[in-house]
Amino acid sequence: MASLVNEFKIFTNLNSTVVDPKHFDDANVVDFIGDVCIVPPNSFALARTVEYFKIPRDVLAICLGKSTYARCGIIVNVTPFEPEFEGHITIEISNTTPLPAKIYANEGIAQVLFLQGDEVCETSYKDKSGKYQGQEGITLPRILKQ
Repeated sequence: MASLVNEFKIFTNLNSTVVDPKHFDDANVVDFIGDVCIVPPNSFALARTVEYFKIPRDVLAICLGKSTYARCGIIVNVTPFEPEFEGHITIEISNTTPLPAKIYANEGIAQVLFLQGDEVCETSYKDKSGKYQGQEGITLPRILKQ
């Protein structure tokens, strides 16, 4: 299970910026700390897991939202954790309803499935120096310059 800490980044249109994954503007989000986060209607929030993950080289993990939240229109993005990923997970939460939605800290919002392979992978996330390797806080989109 993946539980959330009490820190959130809630998307806002207060600054009328454009969401651009290649040039993300921190003004797109407001920071919130509390045991209950209200995600505005048809909006989005980021949070991070309490749990720190250290995925073995022969394991792939998949994060899936829990059905109780999904039945309320609160959707967690399906996210893979590649072999040898290490860090807290930034959870992406969508409120697909026309109503405000409550998200609770220190409760499970997602499940993590662990799939063990018959052999280790050839190239792990660590080998690729993945851009989210070792993340500890809520991590906004990163684009690596090439």
